[in-house]
Order: sequence, then C-alpha cells, then structure tokens
Amino acid sequence: MGKSTFGNTFTVTTWGESHGKAIGAVIDGCPAGLPLLEEDLQKYLNRRKPGQSRFTTARKEDDLVEILSGVFEGRTTGTPISIIVHNTDQRSRDYGNIAASYRPGHADYTFDQKYGFRDYRGGGRSSARETIGRVAAGAIASRILGEIGIRFCTYCKSIGPVSIRNFNPDEINQNVLYMPDAQAAAEAASYLEECMSRQDSAGGVVECRITGVPAGLGDPVFGKLDAVLAQAVMSIGAVKAVEIGDGINVTAMNGSTDNDGFCNKNGQITKTSNHAGGIMGGISDGSEIILRASIKPTPSISQPQQTVSRDGEELSLEIHGRHDPIIVPRAVVVVESMCALTLVDALFSNMSARMDRVKDFYLKK
Repeated sequence: MGKSTFGNTFTVTTWGESHGKAIGAVIDGCPAGLPLLEEDLQKYLNRRKPGQSRFTTARKEDDLVEILSGVFEGRTTGTPISIIVHNTDQRSRDYGNIAASYRPGHADYTFDQKYGFRDYRGGGRSSARETIGRVAAGAIASRILGEIGIRFCTYCKSIGPVSIRNFNPDEINQNVLYMPDAQAAAEAASYLEECMSRQDSAGGVVECRITGVPAGLGDPVFGKLDAVLAQAVMSIGAVKAVEIGDGINVTAMNGSTDNDGFCNKNGQITKTSNHAGGIMGGISDGSEIILRASIKPTPSISQPQQTVSRDGEELSLEIHGRHDPIIVPRAVVVVESMCALTLVDALFSNMSARMDRVKDFYLKK
C-alpha cells in the first residue's frame, strides 16, 4: 500500500491497523537538539484517546506512547524518530456480522474494490485509530513550531445545528466537546443526547487558528500553502470539506469587501483585515491562518441500514460494537496535528528559497 507517508523535508509515515498489535509512526527530518519527552507526545494523544466522555467510544485504550528511537537524554538526535502505541482493548468479535457485507458510509466497499481484500475488524488502515501516528508526529511538529513562536488554538466551532456564539479560549478545555462557548457546549450536549436516543450520530466543524506564522511560506503554483493544508486535513478520514479564511462565503462577496488592504503599522507592513485567512496567492502573509474542517457524522450507527453482501445479496445491517456518536471533539487535535506537520514541512522547505538567506546561514562568522 502506497501513500502512507506525508511531507517532503519533514516526513511522517504511519503504520498499523485498528485491531492489529499496535499503531505507530516514523518521523524523519526532525532537527537534532529539540527537547522531547514521551510526556510531550502523551499530552496530545490524551486529547484524542477514547473513553473521555459518554460522547466517545467506550473502547478503553490508554494510548500510552513509547519512543523507540531518535531521542537521547531528552533531546532529538536528528535521526528518524520511531513511536509505538500498543492496542490493548480490541474486540474483533464485534465486527463478525460485517465480515462479508459493506457498512454504509465506510471505506469497506472501496477498499475491497482497490485491493480485493479488506481487514473488516474496525476498518484496518481506514480506521480513525490510524490518526494516533499523526497526532504523535503532530506533537513533535508543534514543539518545533513553538520554538519560533507559532501557536495553535483549535476547537469545535459547531456540532450539528449548534454553533458557538461567544469565544472564550479558556473554556475550550473546560468541556468535553472542546467548544469555546459554555452555553453552546451545553446545547450541543443536549443535541447529542437526542441523537443517541435515536441511535443516530452527528457531525460538526473544527476551526484551527494559527498565529506567529511568518510571511513567505508556500509556493505560488502546485505547492500553495492553502492547497497543501487542505490536502493534509482532507486526508483525515471523516473530513469532507476544508475552508480557509472566509471560505465559501466569498461566493456572496464583492471584491471591495473581500480584498484585504495593507497599512504601515509601527513600521511593519500589515493587513487591514483578514478575509484571506492568512494566505494569499498560496503564500502565507504573516497574519493569522484560519482553517475550518467540516466533519461528517459517525457512520457506525445502530439503526438498520440498507446494504449488500460481497456477493451482491441485499440485506439490512445494524452496526454493533463501541462507536462514537460524534467524532468531532476527538478530531480537534488531529486537525491541529496535520496543520502543524504541514507548516513544519513548509518552513524547512522554505529555508532554501532565497540565496541571501543561504549565504547568511553558511557564511556567517
């Protein structure tokens, strides 16, 4: 299977299956000397692990990470960093009834058509559990970005029909839905209870705001920063759309309202607005990057759904097992991680974009 590696200069290769022995990743291109402990990765993995509330799967996994290589005495060595998280609470028997049929909304049918084979135990490589490797790698990328002052604020902007109306960043980690609005979080929780009573699920929107990104990252044609960010975030299984800045709202705007003007503020060139979401012409402009990911409802629901067997026999399928009624809150850190990986790769690639900077680096006394 190809395409399990992301990035060009700073690369991440994920491996493992939902119901295999373990999940992991190999991160290459990380500079030597970065302070890094397993605890740094664990903080990120704790944000996505199951069992955090009644709105997440009951699968009990501690998702304890172990660094196998690339770190010595608390600092990176410049060699590949290999991480592993053992699966400890698989219940493959829960998937026996779908071994020969295709689950609606899942990758079962398309995976089978591509490879002529599929791991039906939780979806194999198509499972959301694959994102463990991404999040561990994203923790490393975020450490790198933090060294130069790049910061993330990522949260649930909406769940089902409930959208935030106020923004209090201190509230994000105070509720299980990671919403910056306590009232909206309470309304969303009630909505999810209603969905669960109907044996149904819900989707929502994750918003990621990134400050401190310097101007000049990205390329003007096929390597546009917004295009690479969109590809990175769209590679998360449940994401169905990505917006930058005003996103689809620009279709109803005029140039006079959508254009961001420029001004001189204390000797610094800056923008008068940020409709572009921090990226113009595919290159970062130095202002806050604003990205939104639209995430579909969890496809595993207990309601009877129409499907067919591998032989084409029509049947009704009820999905059993332990599933999230909504995956949006757990996806918050996954979206953030993919954005961090993209930015680190763009930063490292950009270091050779100008000859004067190459000379400054190599010829400095």
